[in-house]
Amino acid sequence: MKRGLLLKISGLYFLLALLSFFVASLLGRQLVEDERVKTHAESLYRLAQEIVAHDTRNSTDEGDLLRHFHASSQFLTEANDARILLLDLSGQVLLDSSKSYSEEPQGTLREFNYASFGPGFYEIGDFFGYYSESHLSVLLPVLDDYRPQGYVAVCLPMSIVEAEREELMWVVDIVVAVNLALALSLLLFFVLAIDRPLQEITYGARQFASGNLSHRIHHEARDELGELASTLNLMAIELKKSNEYQTAFLANISHDLRSPLTSIKGFSEAMTDGTIPPEMHAHYLAVIRGEAERLEKLTSQVLSLEKMKTGEATLTLSDFDINALLRATAEVFEGSCRKKKISIRLLLTGDELLVRADREKIQQVIYNLLDNAIKFSDRGAAIELESSIRHGKCFVSVRDEGMGIPASDLPRIFDRSFKGDTSRGKDRKGSGLGLSIVKEILTAHGQTITVTSTENTGTEFVFSLVLV
Repeated sequence: MKRGLLLKISGLYFLLALLSFFVASLLGRQLVEDERVKTHAESLYRLAQEIVAHDTRNSTDEGDLLRHFHASSQFLTEANDARILLLDLSGQVLLDSSKSYSEEPQGTLREFNYASFGPGFYEIGDFFGYYSESHLSVLLPVLDDYRPQGYVAVCLPMSIVEAEREELMWVVDIVVAVNLALALSLLLFFVLAIDRPLQEITYGARQFASGNLSHRIHHEARDELGELASTLNLMAIELKKSNEYQTAFLANISHDLRSPLTSIKGFSEAMTDGTIPPEMHAHYLAVIRGEAERLEKLTSQVLSLEKMKTGEATLTLSDFDINALLRATAEVFEGSCRKKKISIRLLLTGDELLVRADREKIQQVIYNLLDNAIKFSDRGAAIELESSIRHGKCFVSVRDEGMGIPASDLPRIFDRSFKGDTSRGKDRKGSGLGLSIVKEILTAHGQTITVTSTENTGTEFVFSLVLV
């Protein structure tokens, strides 16, 4: 089996997994970094507030203030690696907590302007060129009587924030990797779970295509693949039945064609070589004509049935009196009934009962049913043709007192391939197609036909029509 579908599923999974991993990694890193920056910025701001409040409250002498600021800043920054700067109004660095108190001031910040210090209370950068690496900085004014005397800046190297980010992301990456591994395991299980059934279904489909309709796909799981396997098995069963029906149909037709052809050939040869004397020619010519008419009827039935099956036959709908049609069709069989002393009773509802259908095809339905009823009936029997109205529809019944149909044959009597011994009648000249044609005509009309039968008692066919 070609595994293109499975490869596509696996490839798509790996593509999505890698994409999700990189997106989660990049987006996650940014989110974590933003969270750590915000947390540290708030911490640095509080630290700056503590320094400003503590130092301006405890000292007013500039020298004492600087010494005290340096001592307190050293103490406050030991735990968090922050760097605290004391600036004058011009941006001159007076003290830097990262350097000793005895060192000279660090110079003036480049283009220092408190008002330009970012849109918020913190900024990321080189802090006006003071640092060579990026820092997270917070700047707060030192006020005396509400007038700024200088500024306190608390700065934290971004390398510390980035290190915290990577430490957190390491855990996140492990969790993501474990999730991807679990998802991969589920994918492998899924692939294995559908791979074998797909192979079985594909192999079975190939067997069916090659004509091996006895093969069965063994996959009974209650899922989509199980449903597909069951559907294909059912298709194979129906195709096998259809082939069997077709074979039986061809065998029956061949037999029915061979019988009259044999008679025609035999009688004509006998007449030609003198076996049959000239004075008997008229009799055997009549027999040959009867066999020819039988062939013509058989071929007409086959063509009619095929047209109905393929939908080529069109219906010509009209309003007509079904009672009149029943009377006319019964008259056609007057000769046949007289020979077997069979009586036909008409049980009709009203003088006129209008229905809407294809008159010619409904007449064929009645003809075929009545023809079968006469074949099944013994001498002196009675046949009833009845029309009635029930539930807003017209129902036509053809009931005989014949030999009946075995219960085992009833489900198959409308199959064109089925021709039991009783369905051919005692004259054994039926084609077996009459009931199939009846069924197809009524199906084309959107109507139904039912049959009830008891052996050695009789049979009744009932079909429906649309009332006008």
